[in-house]
Amino acid sequence: MQMEQLREDVAGAGGKACHQERVLRAWLCGLPLDSGAPKGDPARYFPQRLREALPTLKARWDAIASVRSEASGEDDAVRLLVELRDGQTVESVLLPREGLCVSTQVGCAVGCTFCMTGRGGLLRQLGSAEIVAQVVLARARRPVRKVVFMGMGEPSHNLDNVLEAMDWLGTDGGIGHKNLVFSTVGDRRVFERLGQGRVKPALALSLHSTRPGLRARLLPRAARLDPEELVASAQAYARATGYPVQYQWTLLEGVNDSFDEMDGILRLLRGQYAVMNLIAFNPAEGLGYVRPTQNRVHELLRYLNEGGVLAKLRESAGQDIDAGCGQLRARSAGQTA
Repeated sequence: MQMEQLREDVAGAGGKACHQERVLRAWLCGLPLDSGAPKGDPARYFPQRLREALPTLKARWDAIASVRSEASGEDDAVRLLVELRDGQTVESVLLPREGLCVSTQVGCAVGCTFCMTGRGGLLRQLGSAEIVAQVVLARARRPVRKVVFMGMGEPSHNLDNVLEAMDWLGTDGGIGHKNLVFSTVGDRRVFERLGQGRVKPALALSLHSTRPGLRARLLPRAARLDPEELVASAQAYARATGYPVQYQWTLLEGVNDSFDEMDGILRLLRGQYAVMNLIAFNPAEGLGYVRPTQNRVHELLRYLNEGGVLAKLRESAGQDIDAGCGQLRARSAGQTA
């Protein structure tokens, strides 16, 4: 389902352009649909036909997505298993400090070998309204002021719908552009189009290796772009927007946690407008990788910072509830079966 269909719903109920904007803004912010009326009196602003239709509109829009289950972690993260109208499920995660991680696809075609989501392949795309509905569900629970597109799916493979969702969230949704984070494994279409819209999000680039061969094995169906080209394109976007690029690196013991790889990071990112986020692998059954020791992770972190690249340790939210991306959905599917 697309966001324009929601606008058409309001228009079909007699709402003019100004009414459409107010009703949709209220929905995006998790408020009652009539809360956008001036001075809080819908009767003085909304046409009677539209006022009478609002309960029907709310029921229709509530059916776009609903929470099937949720799991809370000790770190204040809450992972939501979100059921879509056709019965498919995706995951979104309420993060500490008013953040939210949303999904953009049911499954994923990239097939990252360390990710549970990629094991089942791509089932279908999410419409822009299904992406935005995850934010609406989260806002019903607590404030959301930052949205990262780092959940299930590869945003560049659903580019039109993701950009449309970002446009709505960055305008009527009231989220600052730099607090919308487009996360990708890298695609030339992303670098061509990301800066063309009125909403220009921050960029996160999943790197995981500076060696083309190893990166291709870890991300078997990502676009075949050398790390040098990826970084050059990302840095051009960083200069155009003024936002540093957030590089993502999942540390896999004995695979990409060597000092040779860290030297590759220093070669590519030293002096660039960039932050390297090191993420220790979140263990999941059947993936065959091992999480590096805490001492090793901090050793690598210190090596990068001392070498001139700003590096941070990013902890996966909800580790105490085995809530790595795709795990909640996988468990639910197993229980259903």
